[in-house]
Formats: sequence, C-alpha cells, structure tokens
Amino acid sequence: MAEDSTETSITAAEPTPTATASIDPELAGKLQEPSFEIIHTINSAAPPVGLQPGQSPYQAYQAYQAPASPQSSVASDEEITIDDTFDEDGDSAYDSGSLQSDTTSLLSHITKYRYENNRRYHAYKDGEYWGPNDEQQSNQLDIAHHLFLLTMGGRLFLAPIGDNPQNVLDIGTGTGIWALDFADQYPSARVTGFDLSPIQPQWVAPNLRFEINDACDPDWGYSKQSFDFIHVRAMYGSVAHWPAFYQQVLDNLAPGGWYQQLEMSVVLKSDDGSVREGSIFDQWGKVSLEAGDKFGKDLRIHEQIKGYVTDAGFVDVVETVYRYPVGPWAKDPFIKSVGEWNRIHWQEGIEGWSMALLTRVLNWSYTEVQAYLGKMRGALKDNSIHAYHIV
Repeated sequence: MAEDSTETSITAAEPTPTATASIDPELAGKLQEPSFEIIHTINSAAPPVGLQPGQSPYQAYQAYQAPASPQSSVASDEEITIDDTFDEDGDSAYDSGSLQSDTTSLLSHITKYRYENNRRYHAYKDGEYWGPNDEQQSNQLDIAHHLFLLTMGGRLFLAPIGDNPQNVLDIGTGTGIWALDFADQYPSARVTGFDLSPIQPQWVAPNLRFEINDACDPDWGYSKQSFDFIHVRAMYGSVAHWPAFYQQVLDNLAPGGWYQQLEMSVVLKSDDGSVREGSIFDQWGKVSLEAGDKFGKDLRIHEQIKGYVTDAGFVDVVETVYRYPVGPWAKDPFIKSVGEWNRIHWQEGIEGWSMALLTRVLNWSYTEVQAYLGKMRGALKDNSIHAYHIV
C-alpha cells in the first residue's frame, strides 16, 4: 500500500485555539503531495531543547540534521527519472507507580494468539488491529525500519530533541527495533515502547522497557507531561478517533517536548500513466481504503495529521513528503536502492496488510485473497510499472 511520503515537524505550545502551523519556505519547494509516510515532530510551549531565540523550529530541525543526507533524495519535487537501461523484464520518564496492571504484566491470555488463514494475530484487544504479529510481519516491520533509516540519512528521527533526551515514548513499537536503537544511542534516556503484541525481545538495555498497551485507550497510564519525545510510526488504520489520540500525546508531552509521526499512504500512483485505471495497483488503493473505512479506522491519516495536530494545539508544523518508488526502476542509484528495498518491503507485507481486512471486513474468501495477492506479486515484479507511493 503506498503513495507519496510526508514529514511534518510541529512545535506544541500550551493547548490554544490560536496555534498556527508554518512550513519553512526552503522546505515548501521540496514538498510532494502527502503519501505513504508522514513524519510530524511536535514541540510544546516552552522553547524546545536546541531552539534558539528567534529561531524557527524548521531552522533548528535543519541545524540538527547530521550526518548529511545523500545528494540524491526521494524528497525532491521533481519526477523520479526512469532508468532507460534497466531490464524491465528482469527481477532483480514514566511514573512506575501509576502504570496500569495490564501495561506492566504479560499475562498468559495475552499470548493466546488468534490463528487465522495461516497468520497469527494479537490476543490483547482481539480484533482491534488488522495486522499479524508473526515472524513474516516482523520481517516486514524490520525492513521498513531499514527503509526509513535509508531515507533519513541513517537518523532515527528528525526532530531537534537535543543531545540529552530523558524520557521517550514509542507508540505502536512493533518489534521494538526503533526503541532498541534509540536506547542504544541515548543510554541516559529512559525509553518506553508499547504495543498490543508482546513480540519485542525480552532481554534489552536497562534503560528500555516494553509494555502492553492500547493507543486507543482513553488513558495510557503515564504521569502527565512526562515525555520529552514521543515517536509514532506506521499507525495508519490503528486509531478510530485521531483527535482524542493527539490530545493524549499533547497531555503526555513535557513543555518543550517533541512529537514525530511517520505514516504511509496506501495509494499507488505513477507519473507516466503506467499505473492504469482498473489495474491491480489501482485496485489495491481503492480496496484498502474501502476496507479501512468499513473497519472504522481509515487509512488516510498521512493526509490528515497536519490538520489534526493543529486543531489539538500544536504549532510550527514542518511537513516533508517523500516519494517511494516500488521497484528499482529509477535511474538515480540512491533512489534505485530505495525502490529495491521498498519492493521487498511490499512483497513481505502485502498479505499481512490485507488478509484480515479483506476476510473479516469485506467478507472475501481466503482463496479470493490469495488470487488477488498473486496479481499484486506479479505487478511488483513488473519493472515497466513505475509505481510509487508517499512516505
């Protein structure tokens, strides 16, 4: 599922209806329309760590970026140049006393997973999320982590959080790979990651803690204003009421804290018309959006974040959009590498992204889903289709 990618940086002040969002002019010229992934960094009212008097959040964000990004970038507003020589036929700080009991204990029923259509799904809050939690989907999540690092020049985040973050929260942590890397990079920080599934490693650094929790719960159980940095990635289709979610984020951020979110679009497109109306890639986006709507947790958050966070009271929003090619059809070596990894990402992910939504929500049979996925796999190998999505 994919489309362009968007990245948004937001400073959060005390909740106020007059909060405004601004995009640095230097960035504006590079933006693509929102797609597969959106990163929003949000900072609250007190001057954020690293923000100098008179300095915009985007200037601080730019100053913090290191190492330098590759010269080639998927964030360019120019069309991705197709490699004409490519063989199109070939495939190449929480308060521990306040935590709720269900966030601190892995009870036996939490690991009594649902097995359905040859995939494994979470048991805690059974049915609230459509993604599997088995090894195949874990592989997809870790491949996605590599893709995002590749896009951001090896960085785990873009928000200017300073050199000494103290309390960090990773919502929807999945395999925990982002939290693991962050805890290693900042050994003095206390890092908490939570998810519906206990699929994270048991043995981790002493400054890292994994918990079972639900992002849709009305109270996550942490002391208010306790986190310097809250990170969210690939939560599309996971939250029924995003305004309430963003209010919780704001409530849990300390003054001067930052929020960053990265999301992907489920719509595939092309600039040369190779993603044709009615084709399997075209169907993918339409079917996925329909299923998400009927499930009650739509898949369009990548294009809604900016409005939601602004309404919640966050200010100074910086949004960056990336185009992720699907397959190594681009001429530029860096973008070609992104496309190759993204194709692997899709090959690993499409069954998990669709199986539960199509069978539980749209009432497709297992056989119908597999036939549909067979067409998708064939299209993913077709390098004459110059598809991309936003991240």
